Amino acid sequence: MSAPTVHAIHIAPARRLPTRSVPSVEAEAGRGLVGDRYHGTRHRHVTVQTLPALAEAGAALGTPVEPGSTRRNLTLTGGTLPTRPGERIRVGGVELEVVRISAPCRLLDDWIGPGAMKAMHGRGGTTFRLLSSGTISVGDEVELA
Repeated sequence: MSAPTVHAIHIAPARRLPTRSVPSVEAEAGRGLVGDRYHGTRHRHVTVQTLPALAEAGAALGTPVEPGSTRRNLTLTGGTLPTRPGERIRVGGVELEVVRISAPCRLLDDWIGPGAMKAMHGRGGTTFRLLSSGTISVGDEVELA
């Protein structure tokens, strides 16, 4: 079985602004993703979700859920994301540590449609802090715990 890879990367320059897809992003240890609204925050550096979780949410909602619409930074092709604080993954050469499970954003019903927040419950991914710096690119392999 092959390792999951980064399917998509999304960043938003400020709260409530739409995310934009980028082919790669600079990750700064202890700071976050350069150009993202959470860059410089203490712990919430990167949010990660998986395509299978989006497919499940889309099935529950009755309409596809696109990676950028959930406001998560990284979308992986598959795998099971760790959820316990302190667990780690590696994306390309960048090491990330779990902070917590990501709760669905209240804006999902506005961005995707009524019921989207409920459909994403339990499928919202994981919030990580960055332990190392480097470039994260679409196609990078991901080492899950």
